[in-house]
Amino acid sequence: MKSLGIGLIGTGFMGKAHALAFGAAKAVMGDVPEAHLAVLCDTPIDKAQKMADQFGFARFTDDWKSLVSDPDVDIVSITTPNILHFDMAIAAINAGKHVYCEKPLALTLDQARDMRNAARAAGVKTMVGYNYIKNPAFTHACRLVKAGEIGDIVHFRGWVDEDYQADPELAWTWRAKLSDAGLGALGDMGCHLVSMAYGIAGPIESLIADMQTVHITRPLADGSGRANVENEDTASALVRFANGVHGSLSTSRSAWGRKNRLAWEVHGTKGMICFDQERMNELQIYRNTGNPAQQGFTTILTGPAHPPYGEFCPAPGHQLGFNDLKIIEASALLRAIRDNTAAYPNFDDAYAFEKAIHAIALSARNGQRVSLSDI
Repeated sequence: MKSLGIGLIGTGFMGKAHALAFGAAKAVMGDVPEAHLAVLCDTPIDKAQKMADQFGFARFTDDWKSLVSDPDVDIVSITTPNILHFDMAIAAINAGKHVYCEKPLALTLDQARDMRNAARAAGVKTMVGYNYIKNPAFTHACRLVKAGEIGDIVHFRGWVDEDYQADPELAWTWRAKLSDAGLGALGDMGCHLVSMAYGIAGPIESLIADMQTVHITRPLADGSGRANVENEDTASALVRFANGVHGSLSTSRSAWGRKNRLAWEVHGTKGMICFDQERMNELQIYRNTGNPAQQGFTTILTGPAHPPYGEFCPAPGHQLGFNDLKIIEASALLRAIRDNTAAYPNFDDAYAFEKAIHAIALSARNGQRVSLSDI
C-alpha cells in the first residue's frame, strides 16, 4: 500500500497531538501502513511555515481548501475551532479524502447528521477524537464488564470536571458563543463521558437533565467591557440506558482544582469498577467474593497484559500518557483504511455520542425527559 499523505488543519493542542500521533504510529505499532506528513495549514502563513518545520511537514499553506484538494493528501485531520468542522469535513469527503476530526463533530446535531450521511455515501473512512476510550485501562474495564466479572450491571455513575472556566475574570473567548462553539461543557467534555458510558453500559435510551451558566458574563480581552456567556458551564442528567440500567452523568468546566477528572463507577451485582482519567493507568475493582473481612478494592495497574500498552513499553507500571492515546487512535484509522474496515469511533459512533449531549441540552431547556429516538 502506498504511503498515506496527512493533511493537518490547525496547529494548537490537538493539531500537535495529531502530528505526533501520525509521526509515531509506524514506529510504535509496526503493523500500520506508512504515512507521511504532507501538508500543514494554519494562519497566518508565517505561523504555518514555522509549525510545518517544527512538526516535520513537507509543505505548508494558509488555505485549507487547497490542502483538501491536494493530490498528495489522503487523510484530512481537522483540529480547528468547532465552527469550522462542518465545512472542512464536507469538503474533504466530497474530495474523496478520509477524515480525522476532533470532537464535537459540529455545532448542531443536524450538521453532525449531515457529516455522518456524507461519509456513509462517499465510503470514506472517518475517525473522531474520542481518544480516552482508546486507553488500555478503559478497554480492559469493558472486557471485565462483558465477561461478567462484576455480575450484571445495575448502575453507571460518571462525572467529568475541569477548572479551565472556573475563574469569573477569565477573558471571554469564542468558547462562550453558541454560533462559534455550540454547546459548552457538554461539547468540550461531557461528550467524552458519554463515549465511555456507551462503552461500559451501552447506548442511552432516554434522560432528564438540567444545566447552568455559572458565570453569566466575562470580560473582553481588550478591556472594553463584558460579553455574555451563551452556553453552559455545568450540566447533569439522570439517564436510562437501552438495556434498562439507570445512571447519572455530570460535567462542569468551573470546578476549581479539577484538571481532567473524567471519572466513572459501574456497579454490578457482584462488585464494581472505578476509573479516573487523572490516574489513567489504574482501574479499581471490587469483587464481593471470599472472606468479607478481607474484601476490598484491588488496584489494577496497566501493563503489557492490557493491549496495546506493550507496544509502547514492555514494563508494567511505567505508564502511558495522553498523546499515546492519540497514537492508538491514529493507528486505528490507518489500519481501517488499509483493511477497508470501519474505524472506531467513526462519524456514525460520534453522532450517537453527540446525540446524547444534545438531548441533555434539550431536556434542560424544556424540563422534560427526552427520548434519544425522538431527536
